[in-house]
Amino acid sequence: MPAYHSSYNDEPNVQQIAGVALLPMQSRTRGPAPLPIDPSRPDIVEEAIDLFRANSLFRNFEIQGAADRVCITHTDIQTLIYLILFISDCLTRIAAAPTTWSKNEALKQLTSYAVDNFALPGDASFPLSSLYGVPSSRAESDTLRQYLVQARQETVTRLLDKIYVDHAPSRWWLAFTKRKLYVPSTDISMGKSLS
Repeated sequence: MPAYHSSYNDEPNVQQIAGVALLPMQSRTRGPAPLPIDPSRPDIVEEAIDLFRANSLFRNFEIQGAADRVCITHTDIQTLIYLILFISDCLTRIAAAPTTWSKNEALKQLTSYAVDNFALPGDASFPLSSLYGVPSSRAESDTLRQYLVQARQETVTRLLDKIYVDHAPSRWWLAFTKRKLYVPSTDISMGKSLS
């Protein structure tokens, strides 16, 4: 059985910067993400959170389309994979905390992590740099950073709403920090971290 993929694979006219698709997002934070045409349709952040657990159970993730895939010359990687790796990083930070974080403490820590200076595709320190392009200008680089910050902040907010039950993080969600994902067409283990 194949892994689950994004419903945005067939979306026409999606802007891409350095191989990252700027997909529609219903966001409470400001940023360059376009608004969805159909607000009842789950956006890319909701898809990433919903598909995280299911895709974590698969050993392989085969790339199938534009929302999954970000084409850079001969190699493919998925926008969905970036958010899945970010979710994994967030869960790892919650699990590794010396004391159990309350939802408010987790929101504070993870929001700070979401906006902290992080490597962009094209930077030497970006963990999947061989799979992404380089922004063609400073303006594209700034737009990409703003989009990823917006997506990361929105992911943190929605993720915490799902995993905090009875004022404590769900152990069932935290168990997924040990799962690794592998993209066969890239020969790169998704056991990497974005941090």
